[in-house]
Amino acid sequence: MATVSDWVAGARPRTLPSSVVPVVVGTGVAFGVGAAVWWKALLAMVVALALQVGVNYANDYSDGIRGTDEKRVGPLRLTASGLAAPEQVLAAALGALAVAAVAGLALAATSSWWLLLVGAAAILAAWFYTGGANPYGYRAFGEVSVFVFFGLVAVTGTVFVQVGSVPWQGWLAAVPVGLLSCAVLVINNVRDIPTDSETGKHTLAVLLGDTKARGLFAVCVLVAFAAALATAPASWWVLLVVLSAPLAVRPTKRVLGGQSGGDLVLGLGETGKFQLAFGVLYAVGLALGTL
Repeated sequence: MATVSDWVAGARPRTLPSSVVPVVVGTGVAFGVGAAVWWKALLAMVVALALQVGVNYANDYSDGIRGTDEKRVGPLRLTASGLAAPEQVLAAALGALAVAAVAGLALAATSSWWLLLVGAAAILAAWFYTGGANPYGYRAFGEVSVFVFFGLVAVTGTVFVQVGSVPWQGWLAAVPVGLLSCAVLVINNVRDIPTDSETGKHTLAVLLGDTKARGLFAVCVLVAFAAALATAPASWWVLLVVLSAPLAVRPTKRVLGGQSGGDLVLGLGETGKFQLAFGVLYAVGLALGTL
């Protein structure tokens, strides 16, 4: 029987910066234009975290019942390991997505009802990433979805519910955030190339091949810095984001140096720490635009 710590591990905490950072950065944009609303920011954080946990459990369930996770190296998989019954993991996924839906409903009711359509699209994207008869995560569209929902949608949505519109820096700020979420997925999928190839899971890393997929990780990191610095006209304080660069060195060396297996599991955690530092510094820089 799975313990509490097993369920926490199954939620894949190393990936959670991908949900925290967009809300932090979006709130930084809102603060920078003098329109931050903290309770809406907190609700947006609940939506983002619940979606992330929901998609992680849904991925655990779907990959587990397909047998994709049987030989995978990486964080604990509840279904594949047999620690939790598939229906329990499915219930956890649906429960997390329900929390996201309720919090999203509250935001829509106090902002704009068309956000319900965005929320519904996000929940469907979370489920069909690895669920359903033809999951798009098995067809190399994972990075596209991550960039859209954990970059563009999450950042601009956080800005919109607080400001009522999205200024140019909000749209541009979504780009580096989305790219770093893609970097997290890329390092994860590079690690899984051998087993994904065997089980027919055609991720972008599998299609590109090991060398090009590793290069894609570095590109995501470098372009994220360039895009963040492009928002400097809104606030020169965004130059603070450069202070996070040292944290990017170790995971990038792991990836470009050809490390695999457990070493890339460590790299995933390091990428998450870099992503979080980048997001906090970037948000602070955007917020200080009022000075």
